[in-house]
Amino acid sequence: MKYLADECCDFSMVEKLRIEGHRVEYVQENQPGITDDDILMNAYREKKILITEDKDFGELVYRLNKPAYGVILLRFHPLEKQLKIERLSHLLNYKSEKLEGNFIVLDSEKMRIKPIRY
Repeated sequence: MKYLADECCDFSMVEKLRIEGHRVEYVQENQPGITDDDILMNAYREKKILITEDKDFGELVYRLNKPAYGVILLRFHPLEKQLKIERLSHLLNYKSEKLEGNFIVLDSEKMRIKPIRY
């Protein structure tokens, strides 16, 4: 599976996922400053799961009905950086079958999954 990490994501998280063997493109490295619409469309076109910490993607997907291949929205306190990386790593390594076609909100305690419809 391929992933696109939004530029709001921490590079250490991207680096950890890459070390684990995940194919993660990082917006900050390739296209810094592009719009959320473009990020979402690029991920959809390239069949990549978008990893973000930006709640605006929920509005794009559900209110504006923009297509998405899959989205993981990370909702962690800034002091929970290590926990965020561990929970995301676990999700990608052990529950990857749930990613495609879903909008997933991942926080320190739970994971909510909602199908993407467009």
